[in-house]
Amino acid sequence: MRAIAKKQKKSTGGTGWIVTFADLMTLLLTFFILLLSFSSMDTEKYKAIAQSMAVSFGVSWIQGEQTGGQLTLIDSDMVPPPTADKEVVVEETIQPPTPQAPTIVDEVVQEQPTPVVIDPGLEGLAEDLIQALEKDIVSNAIDVSFDSEKVIVRFSSEASFTSGSDELKDGMLPIINKIVSALARCEGDIVVSGYTDNQPITSGRFRSNWDLSAARAVSVVHQLVLEQKIDANRVMAAGHAETNPLVENDTPENRSKNRRVEIKIFNPECDEGAFSF
Repeated sequence: MRAIAKKQKKSTGGTGWIVTFADLMTLLLTFFILLLSFSSMDTEKYKAIAQSMAVSFGVSWIQGEQTGGQLTLIDSDMVPPPTADKEVVVEETIQPPTPQAPTIVDEVVQEQPTPVVIDPGLEGLAEDLIQALEKDIVSNAIDVSFDSEKVIVRFSSEASFTSGSDELKDGMLPIINKIVSALARCEGDIVVSGYTDNQPITSGRFRSNWDLSAARAVSVVHQLVLEQKIDANRVMAAGHAETNPLVENDTPENRSKNRRVEIKIFNPECDEGAFSF
């Protein structure tokens, strides 16, 4: 038979006080937490102390959010001034502008165009020709004008030539003789120019308007030097055909104006005294 084992008695040591001590520590911790929760902290004073300590330890300054926020230390070589909580608005006083004395602006003197000086010989020759050829000018057979360089005596083709011909009409001979008498008393180059309109010529004698205009100019030159009162070395004939029109060749009246012969006297120097015609 197996022997019945006897139960051993539990040991009753002295460790039961630990439970009581842990409860006491828990109560003390709870008590101090309650005291800390009921206390109030001076945040501004805490920030000032923290900033002073940061400067002492070589830290620039303390940045924080609002009261009770987390503080962050930022290293820097220079200590910037503390940031103001609110933006400071600086009001500028606008001073009224100081009245100034009126400025006198010099008036820009525009240059006047230089007056054209007409040679007395030009004006005198033109006036005498106009006086001598007054009746023919009124009938529009001829025209007399002048500028700073020349006097122009202009013949219309209807009064001077028949259509498509280079022969002067009989009525033009006395007029040319009066012009010869005037030019014989004056020095200066004489150019006789013939012009036509832009219509093609139909004459079998002349190849083009160039031939016709040149032939008419030669006919007038021939009459000028016929009596040898004018030195032939002073006179030149030129044909211009339809070039240099006075007006547009768009109507019969305008084409009639462009058909002409011009006697141009350049820089005339005339003898003193009135012309006798």
